[in-house]
Amino acid sequence: MRIYKTKDYDEMSRVAANIISAQIILKPESMLGLATGSSPIGVYEQLVKGYEKGDLDFSNVTTVNLDEYKGLPKENEQSYYYFMHEHLFDKVNINVENTYLPDGMNLDSEAEATRYEALVKSLGIVDLQLLGLGRNGHIGFNEPGDIFEKATHCVTLKESTIDANKRFFDSIDDVPKQAYSMGIGTILRSKKLLVVVSGEEKAQALKDSICGEVTPQVPGSILQFHNDVTIVADEAALSLVPEEYLSQK
Repeated sequence: MRIYKTKDYDEMSRVAANIISAQIILKPESMLGLATGSSPIGVYEQLVKGYEKGDLDFSNVTTVNLDEYKGLPKENEQSYYYFMHEHLFDKVNINVENTYLPDGMNLDSEAEATRYEALVKSLGIVDLQLLGLGRNGHIGFNEPGDIFEKATHCVTLKESTIDANKRFFDSIDDVPKQAYSMGIGTILRSKKLLVVVSGEEKAQALKDSICGEVTPQVPGSILQFHNDVTIVADEAALSLVPEEYLSQK
């Protein structure tokens, strides 16, 4: 596990974008796993800048997204389909036919989870999976629980996650209560994991994920079992992590 400590969110975004850019340059046909939420927005902004400068070519890149709200149509501004087009897909030369997300409008949970899991497997192995980390330690929408969910599944969101996401909606009642998410096993199949974390409110979750026991009560702790993990986090997010962990690169 490599941990890069940055001064702030902007530097975190630049460092993470540089890692993704290197992946695309070294392997133009890369398969990228993508995340949504506030954490990766700056990363996508940097990738768009790289494309606009002529440094990046997305034409042969394939992407699979971690998750999608259940019940939100693609046209809804809070759907992750809309998010990805707004922040990345519509601003670079990626072939949208090579971009994949769970179908939030398929209300048959078992059928959609099975479909998306099979789809991701059929596309091959994700070269680099981008991840954020929730305040309760979730990755994707894999919430704290009694077991690590292996495959893509429908998640009933914890109140803490709904509360964290309510800022994106008109009211908390509008926040979807369920989402489709890649499972922990799906995520761990990726060759490389890149985790971006920012802010003091994530500090305890990051400490527990890096330093604590591996437990489904802290889904991010499973990262300790992957052999190629890079964490890029700002000073605030790393404020509770002991110094000896930061020197392990």
